[in-house]
Amino acid sequence: MTSRALRVLDAFDSSAPRLTLSEIATHSGTPLSTTHRLLGELTEWGALRRRSDGRYEIGRKLWDLGLLASVQLELRQVAAPFLLDVHTATRDTVHLAVREGRSALYVERISGRESVPVVSQVGSRLPLHATAVGKVLLTAAPDDVVEAALRAPTRETRHTIVDPRRLRRELAEARRRGYARTAEEMSLGTLSVAVPVRAERHGGPAVVAALGVVVPSHRRDLLRRVPVLEVAARGIGRELSRAQHFH
Repeated sequence: MTSRALRVLDAFDSSAPRLTLSEIATHSGTPLSTTHRLLGELTEWGALRRRSDGRYEIGRKLWDLGLLASVQLELRQVAAPFLLDVHTATRDTVHLAVREGRSALYVERISGRESVPVVSQVGSRLPLHATAVGKVLLTAAPDDVVEAALRAPTRETRHTIVDPRRLRRELAEARRRGYARTAEEMSLGTLSVAVPVRAERHGGPAVVAALGVVVPSHRRDLLRRVPVLEVAARGIGRELSRAQHFH
């Protein structure tokens, strides 16, 4: 694949997941005619998908290839039975996410008929500051990532916390208590709670993912999910630490 094609793909990010031809040409610094040709090739291959409104978005093939990355593939394989245990015990929507830049990348999700509808899907990227899994990941993120995430947080709903000082207090509290929670910050009518997944990395244990559940906002027993999540997170971390090829 040419460097120009890679620049075209690099035009997409969490803040611009769907782009027009002209926007892609502008972002990639590629002439319009060349961009049009590359978009045709990338769409035919499956790297991009052209929507009914004419805009382009990342295609399924790139996501499928991404799942072959050793960390995510192993993480999903190891975590799957533990996520199923959490879902069986709670009947809630269960999420497993990792940090990708300033977004929470959802690598696995389990839901059922009784689960509350949520905006996240496997492969979606949501803001770190507005989700429970994202806040957990932020507690372990480098300082520059935290600064960037809190510089101008987006308001996803009327309940999203966007005051950087309040978000810093929330992150400090999440580190202290070992879990993070949200109330209608990403989707109206939902509450969420999440805990860190820690595994042995070079230099000692590190947060490698976040495990969380989403429940309807009328539920008053959200924190009862924390022990269930903690048991599953410890199991995932233990299995990841045993794996020889986890990097």
